[in-house]
Amino acid sequence: MKIAIFQFYLFGINTYVVYDPSTSCCAVVDPGMLGPKEEKAMDDFIARNNLKLTNIINTHLHLDHAVGNAYLKENYNVPVLASKADEPIGERMQQQAQMFGINEKFKGVEITEYLNDGDIITIGSGSLKVIAVPGHSQGSIALYDEADGFLIAGDALFKGSIGRTDLPGGNHQQLLDSIKSRLLSLPGNTVVYPGHGPATTIAEEKASNPFLR
Repeated sequence: MKIAIFQFYLFGINTYVVYDPSTSCCAVVDPGMLGPKEEKAMDDFIARNNLKLTNIINTHLHLDHAVGNAYLKENYNVPVLASKADEPIGERMQQQAQMFGINEKFKGVEITEYLNDGDIITIGSGSLKVIAVPGHSQGSIALYDEADGFLIAGDALFKGSIGRTDLPGGNHQQLLDSIKSRLLSLPGNTVVYPGHGPATTIAEEKASNPFLR
């Protein structure tokens, strides 16, 4: 499968479109579009590449990773996939916005299908494996494409850093344990696409990430 990267305004969120060129099926991971300009950028990409959106997938349900859910669900009529453990966070989108001084009104996230560790999400002829990585939030997941050698890590693992754990559902030691046991065991050449910032690899983070020493 191929992956397209968008960086949207709200906290510099990385939103990913994962698509299978052979079937034109795609999923949007962590929709971070806020406002008509960013929504149009997503619509234009889907239309320009003749893609069929089949799923919205959230690695977790903090505001910046789910702010575009409502737009995509309403305009493409596709299911929302996320962990049940993050459902309480997703229901409090408006309260999350108020915490950061954001005045826009947001709908709570309605999860259509719950994701569990080990689930396989099919996108055309490709697939993503769900890896539970609690710690940044209790329902945080990563998405692993073994065939194409990449991982969408959400806010668990960054280039040279890890996710913050001072938000609701966060637990620092749990996050460290999740990364070390669930992610660093992947092949070293696996490309890691994080929720914010540039891509990295498993090998690079094993060798140099100061939080994982």
